Amino acid sequence: MPDSFFRIRPASSASILKGNTVSKKRRLLLVNPVNPNRYGLSNNRNFRFPPLGLGIIAALTPKSWEVKLIDENWDNFQYQEADLVGLTAFTASVTRAYGIAMYYRLAGVPVVMGGIHASMRPEEALGFVDAVVIGEAETVWPEIIADAEAGHLRQRYQGDLSDLSDWTWPRRDLFHPGYMFASVETSRGCLMDCEFCSVAAFNGRRYRRRPPEEVLAELETIPQKKLVFVDDNIIGYGKASREQALAIFRGMVDRKLNKLWFCQAPLNFGDDRELLTWASRAGCRIVLLGLEADEVDALEELQKQLNLQRGVNSYAQTFRRIHQAGISVLGAFIFGLDSDTPERLRQRAKFMIRSEIDTMQLTHLTPLPGTRLFDRYLADNRLLYTDFPRDWDHYDFTETVHCPGRMGPTQLTQIMGELNRRMYALPVLLRKTLSTLCQTRSLTAMKFAWDFNITYRNIGLGVK
Repeated sequence: MPDSFFRIRPASSASILKGNTVSKKRRLLLVNPVNPNRYGLSNNRNFRFPPLGLGIIAALTPKSWEVKLIDENWDNFQYQEADLVGLTAFTASVTRAYGIAMYYRLAGVPVVMGGIHASMRPEEALGFVDAVVIGEAETVWPEIIADAEAGHLRQRYQGDLSDLSDWTWPRRDLFHPGYMFASVETSRGCLMDCEFCSVAAFNGRRYRRRPPEEVLAELETIPQKKLVFVDDNIIGYGKASREQALAIFRGMVDRKLNKLWFCQAPLNFGDDRELLTWASRAGCRIVLLGLEADEVDALEELQKQLNLQRGVNSYAQTFRRIHQAGISVLGAFIFGLDSDTPERLRQRAKFMIRSEIDTMQLTHLTPLPGTRLFDRYLADNRLLYTDFPRDWDHYDFTETVHCPGRMGPTQLTQIMGELNRRMYALPVLLRKTLSTLCQTRSLTAMKFAWDFNITYRNIGLGVK
């Protein structure tokens, strides 16, 4: 790995050898790594959200341990003494995580790594860490702590799908006070099985919800005004899940929590006027819809079954109903499909500009490890960057990393630059903003949509 990758303040030999003489408690150091070599969706000052998983791990750690968190969203890593180090990482930041892990292994400190990338590539991770947690870590963390205390960590720990009742709240006192948004999780799992998505591979194809009363009790303890519900689908599947989501929204109103928040949901979020009304009253001001494309064959390629069932002609009606509730729409689209041509990409961008979408998100098709798409492209020699783990840096949704079916990768990169400049031109964003205000009649929804558009504009145009 390049020397510039590390950017870590060296520890003196004395500090490494000092061992456990200063503190009587064992010391757990948790690290949230951020790739310093990239700027985009995975490293962006406006998309900084607390590392919820590490907060939960901290809360599950016995009081006989002292827990510290280094969060590179705010501070670059500097060596701190520890008896055990725990890291998590997304694919785009995993090489940074590996660099930090190697630093501690050289110091003789055991390192445990979990998260979605390590779960999909455990053999790779074990080249840099002592132990890997595969899947959800909550069910095996007590065992890991016991093994660390006994001095014999196993290389692999297989986490089960967690029971979301009696949920452990994260140690929010460890999070940096500068976070404007608090992260909250109410569900896990996805019934869909999209080829490009690794959610089901990590969290399972069984949808699980936390009891509404437990979610509301946690929400009452959160000081931040703004929230992000990190669920992949906040309303879930079926009547029972719908009732639980509705109970959370109503409870937020009844308890006068006075929050503002955004979430992610499927297209049918716009079907239920009662659900929309209570979501809005509870403070929802923007919802991310995974639209992906506006052509039937593109949706078939992506296996977006719900979108196909409803049809692309239903998009406008869905947006209208969501707007009537005072909520803005963040439309997420993917560029670089096998069926895409330069003209189709330009037409997709034109659709996004002219539609009633308030915030436009365009990302490169990015095959992530653990997905069938990644396996297929790797087998067909269609990935441009395969010097792993070094090349994971490129897999952050803002770069062409594969050979598309109907154009060259250089051509796709050039077109994406053109479309970013066109879609995020300030006159376009100003028109969108005025439309949002007219459609939602909400200054707050307008402000959310504008802020997100400016963030995506900065990413797309490379403005830091």
